[in-house]
Amino acid sequence: MSNTQPHETFHLQGKEYIELNKLLKLLHLVSTGGEANMCIENGEVIVNGVVEFRKRNKLRHGYEVIFRDSKIIIEE
Repeated sequence: MSNTQPHETFHLQGKEYIELNKLLKLLHLVSTGGEANMCIENGEVIVNGVVEFRKRNKLRHGYEVIFRDSKIIIEE
């Protein structure tokens, strides 16, 4: 992947964090929470450059998530 990969921004809207599995579902990158959990368990999600296996990893401002063809930047 190149650094010019298009990305989407997710705004926390006053919250401190969002859990990884909830983010995938909220952005309609998966159909169900169960699908989100399976994708995470299978190592299909990268958070800040590292494969993430924690379903409820707390994503905070400045985090970068890559899943399939989507790159998401977490903002306040």
